[in-house]
Amino acid sequence: MKVEEISLKGCFLISPSIFEDERGVFFESFNLGVFKKKTGISKPFVQDNISKSKKGVLRGLHFQKGIHAQSKLISVLKGSVLDVCVDLRVESATYGEHFSVVLDDVNCKQLYIPGGFAHGFLTLEENTLFSYKCDNFYNKEAESGIIFNDDTLNINWNFPEENLIISDKDRLLPTFKH
Repeated sequence: MKVEEISLKGCFLISPSIFEDERGVFFESFNLGVFKKKTGISKPFVQDNISKSKKGVLRGLHFQKGIHAQSKLISVLKGSVLDVCVDLRVESATYGEHFSVVLDDVNCKQLYIPGGFAHGFLTLEENTLFSYKCDNFYNKEAESGIIFNDDTLNINWNFPEENLIISDKDRLLPTFKH
């Protein structure tokens, strides 16, 4: 397993060792000992979430506030997504910066995003299965977000906006400045 810290401190892109033969593919998707050794992070994950989405579904940018902030380990079980995280840690040198990466069921890469980040993803294929582990339980009162097309963040979703499928709730999220 290869683990590399990306441009946003505390975020890691994880590439598994994939073993392929005539039967198919095998890889270890998570190993707490290896994860802890390569990232220095030992807080356990307590909740797993899975979503299935049509092509063009954009979910986000979401985050949990305060003591309910969630670190996430993101992966794609089937299909592909453009995954985006935004650093909301005011004291961070990369505050307000974002990172995006395509995650899919071929490269099997994962993205670790620490608490204090907003997160969103755009499905690039029909029936995409998206999975993420969280180190804190979801709390409805602590949920918040940033509008996907915020002018300050200027995220390139590389997808025609008129073809995006976005919930009414996500269309009403505030801007980064608010």
